[in-house]
Amino acid sequence: METSTHTVTNQAPPLVAYDVFAADRALTEAVERHLDPGLLGTARQELSQLGRTAGSAQAQRWGVQADENPPVLRTHDRYGHRIDEVDFHPAWHRLLGKAVSSGLTNAWGRPGGHVRRAAGFLVWSQVESGHGCPVSMTHAAVPALRTDPALAAEWEPRLTSRVYEDGLRPPAAKAGVLFGMGMTEKQGGSDVRANTTRAVPLAAAGEYALTGHKWFCSAPMSDAFLVLAQAPGGLTCFLVPRVLDDGTRNVFAIQRLKDKLGNRSNASSEVEFDGTWARRVGEEGRGVRTIIGMVSATRLDCVLGSAALMRQSVAQAVHHTAHRNAFGGPLIDKPLMRNVLADLALESEAATVLAMRLAAAYDAAEAGDESERALLRLTVPAAKYWVTKRCTPVVAEALECLGGNGYVEESGMPRLLRESPLNSIWEGSGNVQALDVLRALRGTPGALDAYLREVGRARGADHRLDGAIKGMLTELADLESVEVRARRLVERMALVLQGSLLVRWAPPEVADAFCASRLGGDWGSAFGTLPYGLNLAAVVERARVQV
Repeated sequence: METSTHTVTNQAPPLVAYDVFAADRALTEAVERHLDPGLLGTARQELSQLGRTAGSAQAQRWGVQADENPPVLRTHDRYGHRIDEVDFHPAWHRLLGKAVSSGLTNAWGRPGGHVRRAAGFLVWSQVESGHGCPVSMTHAAVPALRTDPALAAEWEPRLTSRVYEDGLRPPAAKAGVLFGMGMTEKQGGSDVRANTTRAVPLAAAGEYALTGHKWFCSAPMSDAFLVLAQAPGGLTCFLVPRVLDDGTRNVFAIQRLKDKLGNRSNASSEVEFDGTWARRVGEEGRGVRTIIGMVSATRLDCVLGSAALMRQSVAQAVHHTAHRNAFGGPLIDKPLMRNVLADLALESEAATVLAMRLAAAYDAAEAGDESERALLRLTVPAAKYWVTKRCTPVVAEALECLGGNGYVEESGMPRLLRESPLNSIWEGSGNVQALDVLRALRGTPGALDAYLREVGRARGADHRLDGAIKGMLTELADLESVEVRARRLVERMALVLQGSLLVRWAPPEVADAFCASRLGGDWGSAFGTLPYGLNLAAVVERARVQV
């Protein structure tokens, strides 16, 4: 009931009951571009079904509930027995169940699997990001396990299953499993070669007992984990199940859950191994090389996750301003607000186009294209560096577009903002990514050539892009003293790649605005400083969700 002095007007309706996939033109066009025509019909149907669920009021409630009811650690049962279990809100399980049943842990075994899975991950992550952690690690564990054909034959069907079963039971008794990962230790952080967890060989071939501490281990209720430990032959990768084949619990002592800025629905933990049974994956002393395939795949998911946060933030900002009147008309039509929205939309579309191009490269590399594999080696860390760093300023500016409405929890924008720095930290923060790009430039034959061929496909189409390519080549000419300027170089490489992809595939108004600002230098230091004369209305309209 409303009183005579309290009539609600000029408030935007909730952005709900829409198809998150179909409403995203940059994403739908990328799927059409990168998938074989014979796969498009089925892929569109699956992604739109997921998109409608993602845009539903029910799924949005799940996201809020999972965030508002963080996991709870139970180290012991009522009798004092050590159980090391984590309780999650039912919404967490619903989110995970939908992700698994939608194929978000199954990219490796189906045609166009990486493009289809990446699009789905980008769509579903807009509902809630925390549960994406076990989804990502389960998907990414496959290439590491494939270094041991016997392990892959045993575990891959479980990893790629579309059945989600919660609870700790022997993996063979479950129709589908989830994987986690434990590399980080207190004394080393990203320097995983400083790990001190010890692995002592047991009598049976390939079996070890682990003793040590992992400082960050996400999703500790997963069925198994890939971890790094020091074996007699050096740093080695191991598979650690939570429950052994005979039904007994493996030694996996959860010491505490992290109290985090964002990603609150996900249980990030510290765990202790003390004689914990493990199976070696790959050769002794080659742990980093074995697990790097998993790391690369999760880094791409960091790009996708940031693209999802940007897309949802921009969609909310455009929706709000389209329904909000100020100073005599719709806020979206005001020239300065239009400049801000267009600037944000450019960043979002560039992130989406780049992420989906990398997903397509994964499909091509799986089919045997070594040039695409070399391209991934260089561009995944470059994209991870740049796209994840752009996420927080985009989300913060989008929140500001909603004004005070965006600062309250009910808008959902604070949850997006708290989540926004995460992907820049996970799987190696900015310096780690920049240094990895330098390693790829120096040590991966064909990586730079593959990158230059990719950006060269757009050469001659925009003079600002051509100038940026020339400047980047000048930077690349001197790799001897490059470490101090590695961030500058990697930023430039990512921007040039984004610009080249937009010039080839985006509408002219999008490519023109991106090249003028990001590559041509006609841009300020904040969003909303695009130069005069661009078709900003078209850029904003392209980003708008039609409900």
